[in-house]
Amino acid sequence: MSTFFPKHSVQWHFEEPTVLRRFSLNVWEMAVLTGITLRLYRALVSTAGPTSSWVWAGSTFALGLLLLCAAATVHLANYPLYRWLWRAPLFALVEAAAESATALLLIGFGREPLGSARAEWSDWLSMAGGTLWTRMLTVCGWALFLAAVVWVVRRTILREQKVEEEVAEDVAQA
Repeated sequence: MSTFFPKHSVQWHFEEPTVLRRFSLNVWEMAVLTGITLRLYRALVSTAGPTSSWVWAGSTFALGLLLLCAAATVHLANYPLYRWLWRAPLFALVEAAAESATALLLIGFGREPLGSARAEWSDWLSMAGGTLWTRMLTVCGWALFLAAVVWVVRRTILREQKVEEEVAEDVAQA
C-alpha cells in the first residue's frame, strides 16, 4: 500500500519548515533585517576602508548590491510570479524604511557617514528619498529580471515535457 494513504493517522509525518524558510516567508522580517544590515554595512565600509581606492569602493558597493538582491530573491522565491507584482515593491519600501530608520539612529549617535563628513538631521530626508528611489529601482528591476528567467526556464521545461509525452505516445502506439 502506498505511503500516501496510511492505515493510521499516527503515520502522518509533517515537515516543519526550517527557521530560514519561515523567516523568508515574512516580507516584514526579511526586509527590516536587510535594511538594518545594509545601512550598518554601508556605515562601516564608508568609514573603515581606504577612501581613495576605487577597487575598495566598487567591491563594497557590489557586495551591498549582492546582499540586497540575494535577500529579495530568498523572499520572492517562496511565491508564484503573479504575487511578485506587489511583494517586490513592498519589500523595497519596507527595506528602505528600515534603512532610513537605522540612518536616523546613526545620525543621533553621530556615526552616519555622508561623504567624508557626518550626516546631520537636516540631511536625513534627502538620504531617505535617495534610499527609497534606489532600493525600489534595484529590487523591482531585479524581480523583473528574475521573473523573465523563471518564465523562460518554465517555458523550456514545459516544451521538453510536451516533446517527451509525444514520444512516449508514439512508442506506445507502435
